[in-house]
Amino acid sequence: MRSHPLAADVVIALALTTVALLLGTESADQGWPEPDALGWTLVGLVNVPVVLRTKAPVAVCLFSHACWAVYVTAGYWPVVNSLGPLLAVYTVASLRPLRVAAACGVLLAGVWVYAGLVSESSNMASVVAQAVGFPLVLCRFGSTARKAAELARQLRAEQADRARREVAGERVRIARELHDVVAHHMAVINVQAGLARFVFDSDAPTAREALGTIAATSGEALAELRRMLGLLRADDTPDAVGPAPGLDQLAEMVARVGAGGLPVTLTVTGEPRPLPPGVELCVYRVAQEALTNVLKHAPGARAEVELTYRPGEIAVSVVNDAAHDGRRTDGKGIRLTGRGVNPDSVPPHTGHGLIGMRERAKLYGGTIVVGPRREGGFGVQLTLPTSSQAARRGDADRP
Repeated sequence: MRSHPLAADVVIALALTTVALLLGTESADQGWPEPDALGWTLVGLVNVPVVLRTKAPVAVCLFSHACWAVYVTAGYWPVVNSLGPLLAVYTVASLRPLRVAAACGVLLAGVWVYAGLVSESSNMASVVAQAVGFPLVLCRFGSTARKAAELARQLRAEQADRARREVAGERVRIARELHDVVAHHMAVINVQAGLARFVFDSDAPTAREALGTIAATSGEALAELRRMLGLLRADDTPDAVGPAPGLDQLAEMVARVGAGGLPVTLTVTGEPRPLPPGVELCVYRVAQEALTNVLKHAPGARAEVELTYRPGEIAVSVVNDAAHDGRRTDGKGIRLTGRGVNPDSVPPHTGHGLIGMRERAKLYGGTIVVGPRREGGFGVQLTLPTSSQAARRGDADRP
């Protein structure tokens, strides 16, 4: 248990005072007058103020030396009250700049030499050596302690700042993941709910199919939300959380979007191979967000998803074709319209979905191109490196 600084200083002051009292009782044996009431009072005035040494180090040092000088002038043994001033100088050196500590060291040396001068039996060579050596040693060790304390404070501040940045980054990642999960599934549910309401009286089978899609999609949304909440609640039990979505679920997600009313095709080129979980999640989420944007901003458009495995990288593109006027039927006599996404409605630097795509691509050292297509519609093209170094960097930072 860490003791309170004031309590520690009280103990130190009591110890110094006790030592001074014991030395005072030996004054007669050393050939010095035994302290009387004035002497004992000065002993207390020199040592007891050490209790406040960390609160007012310079004031305590000056007061302690002044009382010690009076004690010496009164003819008492100087050694009795030497410990308090020594500690006071060390305290100044450990808490104040070096120039202040040097001034207090000079004061200590002056009183020390003065005590030697008034003592007829003193060896002045030894006294001068002590007057020079003690202040130098005290200032050196005190300065080292001060620098160590400053370094410790700096490290604590850096750790606190790093912790704040990590918390902020984690909040951004959680918000991005929540956006990807909720926005996609709610977009599908919204489209299917509108379809079910429209054909509820005229086409019961279509309405039932739409409600079934709503039930399945909401169940998947709840499962992903439970996975995310598990990550927040149980960092030490990852097995209970469940795996994050990967490319093996991409076809299922595309089919779900197709059931939501968006004609979409998935094409896989290249030789599929295992990839780091973070890379797979990044590709999955970007494709999911791109299809969600088509659902929200371009109802009636057709979308194409192409997943390409290349040596050292993987790419995914999601485009919606808005070259036609957007009119189509759902296969059951229902006419839907859409003109494709308006580029002005999703500018490149606004919207959490597009920002999330760019952040994910940057996290894994990839590139992403988002914008309107020359032939009409909108496109998202993501390319990620699959090297072990990039994968380790991204997986270390992902939620």
